[in-house]
Amino acid sequence: MTDINTAEAQENEATGTYGTAIVCDVELRVKPANQWRPSYIRALREGDYDTWAAGVLHADDVATFIDLDPTFDEINEFTAAAMETTGDPAGKSSGRARSSRSTRKR
Repeated sequence: MTDINTAEAQENEATGTYGTAIVCDVELRVKPANQWRPSYIRALREGDYDTWAAGVLHADDVATFIDLDPTFDEINEFTAAAMETTGDPAGKSSGRARSSRSTRKR
């Protein structure tokens, strides 16, 4: 397991805003997806679930997640649910909305 540094742990506690999602019939607290650092997303994509969990889950829930040892499907469902409940549905970009006005000069 890769531990997050002290500053990141303090940041997680300071934000205090967590959503919840269920994995293996256990509800865990997770930071809003817009607060996930690129390094956490990278860890998730690379299959380093311990590092990902340490970065995005409430400090008290990290060991529980690791002990549950969820399958890949369970992790995928959990992360999708976590993103949904924290206001950033999976697969949706928060990019700039397209303007309804044409900018072309006539």
